[in-house]
Amino acid sequence: MNESGVGDSPPAIKPRWLTTANVISLARLAATPFSLAAVLDGNWRLAAMIFAGAVASDFLDGIVARWRGTVSSLGGVLDHTADAAFVAVTLWGIAYLEVGTGTDVVPGILPWFIALAFLQYFFDSKALAGQPLRTSWLGRSNGIAYYVVAGTVIGKNALGLDWLPDEAIYWVALAVLLSTLLSMFDRLRALTKLRTD
Repeated sequence: MNESGVGDSPPAIKPRWLTTANVISLARLAATPFSLAAVLDGNWRLAAMIFAGAVASDFLDGIVARWRGTVSSLGGVLDHTADAAFVAVTLWGIAYLEVGTGTDVVPGILPWFIALAFLQYFFDSKALAGQPLRTSWLGRSNGIAYYVVAGTVIGKNALGLDWLPDEAIYWVALAVLLSTLLSMFDRLRALTKLRTD
């Protein structure tokens, strides 16, 4: 209590932006251009190591945030932004490289729709206003599928798995593309219904 007899107000609690979990997410985001460079250079072993680190960081950031009690809307945005950027840029690099080699494993439009789906997800969730990202089962499944497609292509080239046909990967990637479009349509439909109710 101060001299006027009025109780002192509690000190303002400042949000913690630089948490361990957020640093892990930022490290995955920072690894994105290195993943692209490794893919475009055809250095598949390096790309595989970077990819493994990205996957590990994707598991760790959420675990660390819950363990340390630092789960936040910002942390969710960083996590999903890092995921979308890493897989979209890496898959774009793979698709671009295929143009020069004459192969067709990753549909060239897949990375662009990953980016569009993330932007729709980001703005629909009102993340800029500090709202938590609203996930869906299909969206989470697609997020995993993007990593699976990228990891399969990188792993095949890094380990020399010639028995795995490019056509099989292509059809899986095409299914993921269609699933992405379905997810975007479903989110748009839900948003339209919410606004008309």
